[in-house]
Amino acid sequence: MVQNPERRIALVDAAIEVLARDGARGLTFRAVDAEAGVPKGTASNYFANRDDLLNQVGAHIHRRLAIDPAVEGLQLPPSRELLTELMRALYHHISDDRTGWLALLELRLEATRRPELQAALTRTLRENLMGNVEGHRETGNPGDDMTVVLLYYAMTGLILEHLTVPEVLADHDEDELISTFVARAVGT
Repeated sequence: MVQNPERRIALVDAAIEVLARDGARGLTFRAVDAEAGVPKGTASNYFANRDDLLNQVGAHIHRRLAIDPAVEGLQLPPSRELLTELMRALYHHISDDRTGWLALLELRLEATRRPELQAALTRTLRENLMGNVEGHRETGNPGDDMTVVLLYYAMTGLILEHLTVPEVLADHDEDELISTFVARAVGT
């Protein structure tokens, strides 16, 4: 396999675009090559097969969608306010990368039909969730491990609605919903 890391990332990012736009059925090496603007056959030099491509997409999406609190300017002391701002930053960061999240949704659907992809995606999602739990413990923010799990799934649902059928939330301010999620998950 070819070992140009920048080209590999460009191809994976192109695969994310294709996956979000055309779904799993449209994700072919030829489509990835066209999206990346590289010669035909390039993707096949970087990925052993379609499963390899899907697995690398799954791993890369989470890095792409993660937020860095330092970059986001979240310098508050541990508090409910910091936790609220972290959730808001995550929501807006993912909203700004709609393609990445829609590709993740397509990947989740494809994983229901591909046991190996499901196993890999389960590992990645579980590691992501456990990383959030550990990070929460380390920051000293209010709430326990269950707070993180509740917020994880509340945010997942909110993001799903916002990026797929936004009119469902037309009567709600998402930032206020996030504030309420945090307040109720943490308690008073």
